[in-house]
Formats: sequence, C-alpha cells, structure tokens
Amino acid sequence: MKAMVCEAFGGPEVLALREVPDPPPPGPGEITVRIAARGVQYVDVLMLAGKYQFRPEPPFIPGGEAAGEVTAVGPDVKNFKPGDLVMSRHTIGACAELGNAKAALCDHVPAGMSVEQAGVFRGAYTTAYHALLQRGRMRQGEWVLVHGAAGGIGIAAIQVAKLFGARVIATASSEPKRAACLEEGADHAIDYAGGFLDAVKDLTGGRGVDIVYDPIGAAVTEESLRTLAWGGRLLVLGFLGGGPTNIRSNYLLIKGIDVVGVRIGGLNEAAPELAIANMRALASLAATGALRPRISHRLPLDRAAEALQAVIDRKVIGKAVLVS
Repeated sequence: MKAMVCEAFGGPEVLALREVPDPPPPGPGEITVRIAARGVQYVDVLMLAGKYQFRPEPPFIPGGEAAGEVTAVGPDVKNFKPGDLVMSRHTIGACAELGNAKAALCDHVPAGMSVEQAGVFRGAYTTAYHALLQRGRMRQGEWVLVHGAAGGIGIAAIQVAKLFGARVIATASSEPKRAACLEEGADHAIDYAGGFLDAVKDLTGGRGVDIVYDPIGAAVTEESLRTLAWGGRLLVLGFLGGGPTNIRSNYLLIKGIDVVGVRIGGLNEAAPELAIANMRALASLAATGALRPRISHRLPLDRAAEALQAVIDRKVIGKAVLVS
C-alpha cells in the first residue's frame, strides 16, 4: 500500500510517499479500514517535530483520525462487517491506504455525513463536547468566548455551544474567518488583534462571559481572565499563540474563577468509557444534521505536507482533509 511516512523529525518536508507493507490481518477487537479520508490536525505537526507527548521514532506513518470502508474484522468483532463505512481512531497510521483500528474506538458514519466530513469529525467535536459540557459545565443561556474560532476545534465549539443553548462570541484574525464563524452560528465575531476586552464587555452589557475556550495561550489567556464574569471558567486547550502564560492568582480569587485544563488524549487514557460514550452521543447528534464539520482544504494523500503547512500558516478555516 501507499503511505506518507515521516522519515525524520522536522517540518512537513520530512514526509515522503512510500510503498509499505499492508497491515496484518485484524486481531481480536480490531477492524481493517480502507481509508478514504484523513483529518489533518495540529497534533500531527507536533508529532512530526517530535514535540508531542506521544513521540514515535521515525520512520512512522502519522495520522490519528480517519474514515473509510471496513475490509476485514477480527474474530470477535460483532458490530462491524466488511463494507461498513466507519469513522476510525488510530494512534498513528491514518496517512495510509489501509489501517487497523480498535473496533471499540470506531463508529458508523452518521446518515447524511460525507466520508470527508466523517474523516475530520472525531478530534474536533470530542474536544469541544468534553471541554464545554463536562469540563466547563456549560449551561443554557451562558456566554461563551471562543478563541481561534475559525479553526477545527473552534468551529466545533461554536456548533456545540449553540446546540446546547449558549451565546457565543467568536474571535478570529481576518474578515473571512469571522464571516465563517457567523455562518456557523456565532452570535458575534470580533477581531482580537489589539485587544478584545472592551468588545466583550460591550457585547455582554458589562457583565463578562461565563466560559472562555482558549487554544491560544500567551497574552490571549491573560486578557481572557479579565473578560470572565464571577464564577467563570477558563478552559485551557493549547498554546498556539506562542506558549503558556503565568496566570495571576488574584484574578482567580477575586472573581471565583476556575482554570481547567482540557486534553482529549488525557480523557481517552484516563476515562476511555466516557470518551467512547461521548463519541456515540456526538454521532447521534451528527445523524440529525445538528453538527457538520466545515472543510476548507481538500487535498490528495500525497500532498499531506501542503495540508500540514496550511495548518501551520493558519490558512485553514475549519478542517483540512486528505483524500484517496
């Protein structure tokens, strides 16, 4: 089979299209998937650079989320059969034509969802769902400030927050990105360059927001603390803006703020049953048409480096997908 192989740690240029052996027949609890679509995530960028907490040594095939057709099932697998269309989760290996996955971590593609959308669904929507509803304890009518709102986990957060009755202020760096946020349901979309505190206070009548969804970090986190109302929750999802910040504990004390870390990989490791239940709930919601990924970049598998560079350069609105 063909696969994109990371041959050394570095940037997207370390990827090369290679002929590699097909995966072995699926073992107990496994299925083999002929992969048709793969999500491109910032996690992949970190893994190629050797900077992710899970650090496979080159050569390896990157890619953690995919969708495609089941070609074989392990001897004890009852819920899938050859020919089924599935969304699959892989530790690594999705950037290939075939891949084995644990059946318990796979789901049927929801009705009405394309295989491309299914290939980019899992990571973004499980993150947003777990962050807002479980870690953030979001309630109907609350204000949610979503940073990096035009990215994959940002668009997912807008959709999940609105579906469960929240009011959303999205921040994004360009007019096309802000327009996309409004199209996806955000109540307001603002430019965060030069500061966003005054705009947030104006939009909330001076009260502030209940939840900040923050994958950016650095100075954005510091200013976000000032936007929170009493009892607010700051959800820390990452550091795309240049790294973490030193959070001033006086803000937490005065406003009764909770600072909550959110890492979907940690949920998968520490509470796999909850992670599986979340994905089942999300698949059911997607089957109603309530949740749909936005895809701005569709590229063939052999242009994986280009897709990853688009993620690095923040050109992607929603998600990028690699198709076969």
